[in-house]
Amino acid sequence: MASDAILDTSRDGDVAVLTLRRPDRRNALDLALCRAIDAAAHEAVADGARALVVTGEGTAFCAGADLGGVYGDEFLEALYGMLHGLTRLPIPIIAAVNGAAIGAGTQLAIACDLRVADATARFAVPTAKNGMAVDAWTIRTLGKLAGMGPARRLMLAADSLDRDAALACGLVDRPGTLDDALAWAREIAALAPLTLAYNKLVLNGSGADDATIEAEFARVWASEDVKEAARARTEKRAPVFQGR
Repeated sequence: MASDAILDTSRDGDVAVLTLRRPDRRNALDLALCRAIDAAAHEAVADGARALVVTGEGTAFCAGADLGGVYGDEFLEALYGMLHGLTRLPIPIIAAVNGAAIGAGTQLAIACDLRVADATARFAVPTAKNGMAVDAWTIRTLGKLAGMGPARRLMLAADSLDRDAALACGLVDRPGTLDDALAWAREIAALAPLTLAYNKLVLNGSGADDATIEAEFARVWASEDVKEAARARTEKRAPVFQGR
Protein backbone atom coordinates (compact mmCIF):
# COMPACT_ATOMS: atom_id res chain seq x y z
CA MET A 1 0.00 0.00 0.00
CA ALA A 2 1.20 3.50 -0.86
CA SER A 3 -0.07 6.40 1.18
CA ASP A 4 0.24 10.13 1.40
CA ALA A 5 -1.64 12.33 3.83
CA ILE A 6 -4.78 12.46 1.69
CA LEU A 7 -4.94 9.32 -0.48
CA ASP A 8 -4.19 5.62 0.04
CA THR A 9 -3.45 3.42 -2.94
CA SER A 10 -3.36 -0.35 -2.70
CA ARG A 11 -3.64 -3.45 -4.88
CA ASP A 12 -5.91 -6.48 -4.57
CA GLY A 13 -4.57 -8.67 -7.34
CA ASP A 14 -5.47 -6.97 -10.62
CA VAL A 15 -7.65 -4.41 -8.81
CA ALA A 16 -6.29 -1.05 -7.66
CA VAL A 17 -8.01 0.69 -4.75
CA LEU A 18 -7.93 4.44 -4.13
CA THR A 19 -9.15 5.57 -0.71
CA LEU A 20 -9.75 9.27 -0.08
CA ARG A 21 -8.25 10.16 3.30
CA ARG A 22 -9.52 13.50 4.56
CA PRO A 23 -11.99 12.15 7.14
CA ASP A 24 -11.79 15.36 9.19
CA ARG A 25 -13.17 17.15 6.10
CA ARG A 26 -15.47 14.24 5.16
CA ASN A 27 -13.12 13.59 2.23
CA ALA A 28 -13.89 16.92 0.57
CA LEU A 29 -11.92 17.51 -2.62
CA ASP A 30 -9.26 20.19 -2.66
CA LEU A 31 -6.61 20.95 -5.25
CA ALA A 32 -4.10 18.48 -3.84
CA LEU A 33 -6.59 15.61 -3.57
CA CYS A 34 -7.88 16.11 -7.12
CA ARG A 35 -4.33 15.96 -8.42
CA ALA A 36 -3.52 12.94 -6.25
CA ILE A 37 -6.55 10.97 -7.52
CA ASP A 38 -5.70 11.79 -11.14
CA ALA A 39 -2.06 10.77 -10.75
CA ALA A 40 -2.83 7.59 -8.82
CA ALA A 41 -5.49 6.43 -11.29
CA HIS A 42 -3.17 6.88 -14.26
CA GLU A 43 -0.34 5.18 -12.37
CA ALA A 44 -2.61 2.19 -11.62
CA VAL A 45 -3.30 1.76 -15.34
CA ALA A 46 0.41 2.05 -16.14
CA ASP A 47 1.13 -0.61 -13.50
CA GLY A 48 -1.26 -3.06 -15.18
CA ALA A 49 -4.39 -2.79 -13.03
CA ARG A 50 -7.46 -4.14 -14.82
CA ALA A 51 -10.07 -2.50 -12.61
CA LEU A 52 -10.12 0.36 -10.13
CA VAL A 53 -12.20 0.96 -6.99
CA VAL A 54 -12.60 4.43 -5.48
CA THR A 55 -13.90 4.87 -1.93
CA GLY A 56 -13.67 7.18 1.07
CA GLU A 57 -12.26 6.67 4.54
CA GLY A 58 -14.62 7.10 7.45
CA THR A 59 -18.31 7.92 7.26
CA ALA A 60 -18.39 9.83 3.95
CA PHE A 61 -17.48 8.93 0.37
CA CYS A 62 -16.86 12.56 -0.51
CA ALA A 63 -18.84 15.47 0.92
CA GLY A 64 -18.09 17.77 -2.00
CA ALA A 65 -15.52 20.36 -2.87
CA ASP A 66 -13.58 22.00 -0.08
CA LEU A 67 -15.19 25.44 -0.10
CA GLY A 68 -11.92 27.03 0.95
CA GLY A 69 -10.54 26.50 -2.56
CA VAL A 70 -13.54 25.96 -4.79
CA TYR A 71 -13.61 29.42 -6.31
CA GLY A 72 -10.22 29.31 -8.03
CA ASP A 73 -9.69 28.46 -11.71
CA GLU A 74 -6.79 26.21 -10.74
CA PHE A 75 -9.07 24.07 -8.60
CA LEU A 76 -11.76 23.84 -11.29
CA GLU A 77 -9.17 22.78 -13.87
CA ALA A 78 -7.85 20.10 -11.51
CA LEU A 79 -11.34 18.88 -10.58
CA TYR A 80 -12.65 18.56 -14.12
CA GLY A 81 -9.34 17.29 -15.44
CA MET A 82 -9.53 14.48 -12.86
CA LEU A 83 -13.21 13.69 -13.44
CA HIS A 84 -13.02 13.63 -17.22
CA GLY A 85 -9.71 11.79 -17.03
CA LEU A 86 -11.37 8.94 -15.13
CA THR A 87 -13.96 8.58 -17.90
CA ARG A 88 -11.15 8.21 -20.47
CA LEU A 89 -9.12 5.58 -18.63
CA PRO A 90 -9.26 2.21 -20.44
CA ILE A 91 -10.24 0.17 -17.38
CA PRO A 92 -13.58 -0.08 -15.52
CA ILE A 93 -13.84 2.02 -12.36
CA ILE A 94 -16.23 1.22 -9.51
CA ALA A 95 -17.23 3.79 -6.91
CA ALA A 96 -17.78 2.17 -3.51
CA VAL A 97 -20.02 4.85 -2.05
CA ASN A 98 -20.08 4.95 1.74
CA GLY A 99 -22.13 7.75 3.21
CA ALA A 100 -22.47 11.18 1.67
CA ALA A 101 -21.57 11.82 -1.97
CA ILE A 102 -22.48 15.48 -2.20
CA GLY A 103 -21.68 17.92 -5.00
CA ALA A 104 -18.23 16.98 -6.23
CA GLY A 105 -18.75 13.65 -4.43
CA THR A 106 -21.67 12.83 -6.73
CA GLN A 107 -19.53 14.03 -9.64
CA LEU A 108 -16.75 11.66 -8.60
CA ALA A 109 -19.23 8.78 -8.31
CA ILE A 110 -20.67 9.36 -11.80
CA ALA A 111 -17.20 9.73 -13.31
CA CYS A 112 -16.77 6.10 -12.30
CA ASP A 113 -18.31 3.48 -14.58
CA LEU A 114 -20.27 1.59 -11.93
CA ARG A 115 -21.51 2.39 -8.44
CA VAL A 116 -21.92 0.15 -5.38
CA ALA A 117 -23.51 1.93 -2.42
CA ASP A 118 -24.03 1.01 1.21
CA ALA A 119 -27.15 1.80 3.24
CA THR A 120 -25.80 5.18 4.35
CA ALA A 121 -25.13 6.51 0.84
CA ARG A 122 -26.73 9.78 -0.22
CA PHE A 123 -26.35 11.74 -3.45
CA ALA A 124 -26.96 15.45 -4.07
CA VAL A 125 -25.68 18.32 -6.23
CA PRO A 126 -26.87 21.35 -4.23
CA THR A 127 -25.38 24.08 -6.41
CA ALA A 128 -28.69 25.99 -6.31
CA LYS A 129 -28.14 26.43 -2.56
CA ASN A 130 -24.68 27.96 -2.90
CA GLY A 131 -24.89 29.89 -6.17
CA MET A 132 -22.33 27.70 -7.92
CA ALA A 133 -22.57 25.57 -11.06
CA VAL A 134 -21.35 22.24 -12.36
CA ASP A 135 -20.36 21.60 -15.95
CA ALA A 136 -22.81 20.37 -18.59
CA TRP A 137 -21.22 16.90 -18.57
CA THR A 138 -22.30 16.45 -14.93
CA ILE A 139 -25.93 17.39 -15.57
CA ARG A 140 -26.20 15.35 -18.77
CA THR A 141 -24.54 12.32 -17.19
CA LEU A 142 -26.91 12.49 -14.22
CA GLY A 143 -29.82 12.53 -16.67
CA LYS A 144 -28.47 9.50 -18.53
CA LEU A 145 -27.75 7.47 -15.40
CA ALA A 146 -30.60 8.44 -13.07
CA GLY A 147 -33.22 9.49 -15.62
CA MET A 148 -34.38 13.01 -16.31
CA GLY A 149 -36.94 13.08 -13.49
CA PRO A 150 -34.47 12.43 -10.66
CA ALA A 151 -31.84 14.59 -12.38
CA ARG A 152 -34.27 17.49 -12.55
CA ARG A 153 -35.09 17.10 -8.87
CA LEU A 154 -31.39 17.07 -7.99
CA MET A 155 -30.51 20.06 -10.13
CA LEU A 156 -33.65 22.23 -9.99
CA ALA A 157 -34.97 21.53 -6.48
CA ALA A 158 -31.64 20.78 -4.75
CA ASP A 159 -33.14 17.42 -3.77
CA SER A 160 -31.16 14.37 -2.68
CA LEU A 161 -31.36 10.64 -3.30
CA ASP A 162 -30.78 8.03 -0.64
CA ARG A 163 -29.36 4.62 -1.50
CA ASP A 164 -32.71 2.96 -2.19
CA ALA A 165 -33.92 5.79 -4.42
CA ALA A 166 -30.60 5.79 -6.28
CA LEU A 167 -30.91 2.04 -6.80
CA ALA A 168 -34.46 2.35 -8.04
CA CYS A 169 -33.60 4.95 -10.68
CA GLY A 170 -30.35 3.33 -11.82
CA LEU A 171 -27.85 5.80 -10.42
CA VAL A 172 -26.54 2.99 -8.20
CA ASP A 173 -25.89 -0.39 -9.82
CA ARG A 174 -25.68 -2.62 -6.75
CA PRO A 175 -26.21 -2.33 -3.00
CA GLY A 176 -23.21 -3.28 -0.91
CA THR A 177 -20.06 -2.39 0.96
CA LEU A 178 -16.46 -1.88 -0.11
CA ASP A 179 -15.96 -5.65 0.12
CA ASP A 180 -18.83 -6.16 -2.32
CA ALA A 181 -17.34 -3.58 -4.68
CA LEU A 182 -13.97 -5.34 -4.50
CA ALA A 183 -15.53 -8.72 -5.23
CA TRP A 184 -17.28 -7.29 -8.29
CA ALA A 185 -14.08 -5.57 -9.42
CA ARG A 186 -12.18 -8.87 -9.20
CA GLU A 187 -14.80 -10.50 -11.43
CA ILE A 188 -14.56 -7.66 -13.93
CA ALA A 189 -10.76 -7.75 -13.89
CA ALA A 190 -10.88 -11.31 -15.25
CA LEU A 191 -12.79 -10.19 -18.36
CA ALA A 192 -11.17 -9.31 -21.69
CA PRO A 193 -9.33 -5.98 -21.20
CA LEU A 194 -9.41 -4.84 -24.82
CA THR A 195 -13.14 -5.50 -25.04
CA LEU A 196 -13.77 -3.59 -21.81
CA ALA A 197 -11.66 -0.66 -23.02
CA TYR A 198 -13.56 -0.56 -26.32
CA ASN A 199 -16.95 -0.83 -24.60
CA LYS A 200 -16.07 1.98 -22.18
CA LEU A 201 -14.82 4.17 -25.03
CA VAL A 202 -18.14 3.85 -26.84
CA LEU A 203 -20.32 4.15 -23.73
CA ASN A 204 -18.56 7.26 -22.43
CA GLY A 205 -17.90 8.96 -25.74
CA SER A 206 -14.79 10.63 -24.34
CA GLY A 207 -14.32 12.66 -27.50
CA ALA A 208 -13.37 9.66 -29.62
CA ASP A 209 -14.10 10.06 -33.34
CA ASP A 210 -15.54 7.34 -35.54
CA ALA A 211 -12.14 6.40 -36.93
CA THR A 212 -10.75 5.80 -33.43
CA ILE A 213 -13.76 3.71 -32.45
CA GLU A 214 -13.51 1.64 -35.64
CA ALA A 215 -9.79 1.10 -35.05
CA GLU A 216 -10.41 -0.12 -31.50
CA PHE A 217 -13.20 -2.39 -32.74
CA ALA A 218 -10.80 -3.95 -35.26
CA ARG A 219 -8.11 -4.25 -32.58
CA VAL A 220 -10.43 -6.32 -30.39
CA TRP A 221 -11.27 -8.73 -33.23
CA ALA A 222 -7.59 -9.09 -34.19
CA SER A 223 -6.44 -9.75 -30.61
CA GLU A 224 -4.90 -12.86 -29.14
CA ASP A 225 -7.68 -12.77 -26.55
CA VAL A 226 -10.24 -13.71 -29.23
CA LYS A 227 -8.12 -16.78 -30.03
CA GLU A 228 -7.73 -17.57 -26.34
CA ALA A 229 -11.50 -17.48 -25.86
CA ALA A 230 -11.93 -19.93 -28.76
CA ARG A 231 -9.31 -22.28 -27.29
CA ALA A 232 -10.95 -22.07 -23.88
CA ARG A 233 -14.32 -23.04 -25.34
CA THR A 234 -12.75 -26.04 -27.06
CA GLU A 235 -10.86 -27.06 -23.92
CA LYS A 236 -13.89 -26.43 -21.68
CA ARG A 237 -12.09 -24.03 -19.33
CA ALA A 238 -12.24 -20.40 -18.38
CA PRO A 239 -10.24 -18.12 -20.70
CA VAL A 240 -7.18 -16.31 -19.39
CA PHE A 241 -7.11 -12.91 -21.07
CA GLN A 242 -3.88 -10.99 -21.48
CA GLY A 243 -5.13 -7.80 -23.11
CA ARG A 244 -3.31 -8.28 -26.37
